[in-house]
Amino acid sequence: MNKADKVNFVINKLEELYPEIPVPLDHTDPYTLLIAVLMSAQSTDVRVNQITPLLFDRADNPYDMVKLSVDEIREIIKPVGLSPMKSKGIHGLSQILIDKHNGLVPQTYEELEELPAVGHKTAAVVLSQAFGIPAFPVDTHIHRLMYRWNLSNGKNVVQTEKDAKRLFPEEKWNDLHLQIIWYGREYSPARGWNLEKDIITNTIGRKSVLDEYYKSLKKRKKK
Repeated sequence: MNKADKVNFVINKLEELYPEIPVPLDHTDPYTLLIAVLMSAQSTDVRVNQITPLLFDRADNPYDMVKLSVDEIREIIKPVGLSPMKSKGIHGLSQILIDKHNGLVPQTYEELEELPAVGHKTAAVVLSQAFGIPAFPVDTHIHRLMYRWNLSNGKNVVQTEKDAKRLFPEEKWNDLHLQIIWYGREYSPARGWNLEKDIITNTIGRKSVLDEYYKSLKKRKKK
């Protein structure tokens, strides 16, 4: 298979597996999505989805959020981790949305990345999932799989995003980034990986990754 064939194989297989694509983080509008994505840094979507209803019950818009103190926000979101930084970010960005954007979430990378605690990936998720603007947010699952599939060299997430955008058609980006995340969780995890179930890596995987997998499998069988 050449690279174009591999790309088509990935697209078709993911379409087959995930014709309906659930969004991992529960939200009701761009603001609640922005807050949920910010909270998900170094945490799990499951944990975030447990905590956001508690926060959004108190404040699900920037005007109500700034009425809470940073300490009150921190107390609510403590279970998701990094709560000192995240609570300051949530309070700070809510004030900026009111002061600069009429309380609305902006729709450009530049304006989103100016908000405290909002990095490139968070901005990309909001643009794609809240506004349908083509973006390819790269998380650990996508970074791992693009390397396993020999579609990126795995040096860093910036390079992986560039490679994904170069290889996949723009109209597929928003679906693909979610489909790859679900596939990575279900079939190609970092730990407890069973290559037999991982049809995409099994079919188009990087030779060094496959060799390493079988080598470690042999070692486990010897034990």
